[in-house]
Amino acid sequence: MLRKVALLLVALTAVAVVAPVMSASAAPAVCAPVDWGSGPKVAWPASTGQLTNIRAGRQECYDRLVFDFTGVNDGYYVQYVPEVTHEGSGKPVPLRGDGKLQITVHSPAYDGNGNPTYTYPNAAELVDVTGFQTFRQVAWAGSFEGQTTVGLGVRALLPFRVFTLPGRVVVDVAHVW
Repeated sequence: MLRKVALLLVALTAVAVVAPVMSASAAPAVCAPVDWGSGPKVAWPASTGQLTNIRAGRQECYDRLVFDFTGVNDGYYVQYVPEVTHEGSGKPVPLRGDGKLQITVHSPAYDGNGNPTYTYPNAAELVDVTGFQTFRQVAWAGSFEGQTTVGLGVRALLPFRVFTLPGRVVVDVAHVW
């Protein structure tokens, strides 16, 4: 009888020790509060290339928009605005979402002869962001006088960060504050 009680205690102790470890690893990760902020982000260009692609991805704690370039681009201006406007004309760019990020990269979407280096089938839907937690729409706002602007509709005015990698400008928007 004493032996059965001892075995039962060993088994219960093993369950008590292993269960929290198993449930902790199975639980979804909690995103740490981000301190990126929602104010404008600016980097003045030292060099420019031509825009060749725009793509998006979902991460655990944020959605990401990536601008790809030939050569190097290290200049951008990104800010929340009441309304994103088209380069040159100033006409509004309709966007879904309660927050509107105007993203301007200091590189054109055309080469030195005016030939496009980035093309898209639908100006209102540059990237399919269906199912993204934060992004609602990515829309073309134009490429004019050596810079390119895109409107990013997001769920709300959420914190974001912008940084460069070789041949890329990256915009991350957090899922939560």
